[in-house]
Amino acid sequence: MGVYFARYVRRHLNAVRIAGWGAPPALPAAGPVVIYCNHPAWWDAAIIILLAQRFFPAAESYAPFDAAMLARYRIFSRMGAFGVDLDSPRGAAAFMAASRTILARPGRVMWITAQGRFCDVRERPLGLRPGVARLAELAPDALVVPLALDYAFWEERGAEACAAFGPAVPARDLLALPRPERLARLEADLTATLDRLGADVRSRDPARFTPLVDGQRGVGGVYDAWHRLTAMLTGRRFVAGHREGRAP
Repeated sequence: MGVYFARYVRRHLNAVRIAGWGAPPALPAAGPVVIYCNHPAWWDAAIIILLAQRFFPAAESYAPFDAAMLARYRIFSRMGAFGVDLDSPRGAAAFMAASRTILARPGRVMWITAQGRFCDVRERPLGLRPGVARLAELAPDALVVPLALDYAFWEERGAEACAAFGPAVPARDLLALPRPERLARLEADLTATLDRLGADVRSRDPARFTPLVDGQRGVGGVYDAWHRLTAMLTGRRFVAGHREGRAP
């Protein structure tokens, strides 16, 4: 499925990039990993799948998924997604029960879009769901890692999907805080990671990122066909792309 989504991303985005400073921690030997992120777009699920395949290929990855949406996109259930209804007490209890089972073993990664709804990447405060602060109680040996996701259009027709992992925090350190302060700490860490990533995205400088997936450049259709023909007739090399279409 990772191969499928990589091909899908290449068709529809210009690139998936990770900030040079934003690599994730290594998978710990003694416990699982909880990765919580913002939720700016439909693309988040596909990007998370690619990040899981790239950085945690040997781990079992799981993710809570809105139950109604999972019924529409059943393909995600084959990749570790489990349906939850966080708008009801019963759904919240089911989420905690499933999380307890998943986080009971090392070598597992739980990915959580912790805002619980689509939110603009610039929205502040982030408004993380309180359930994310309780996961440390279920898995004291876990590492808890913020993940920032951002999307922007630079110089190609396809969007840039940009990501960065923030500093990991041992769950035991979070347990020393009361739940409200724990949630505030998690939100502050994710906000700082988002702000730093946002500065890199606004720079439009690819050198600040490592490309994970390169998409199809160029406008396509008649526009690229014309420049391809012109390049051939004039003995120049054609390279698709807004700046590179007339490369010598």
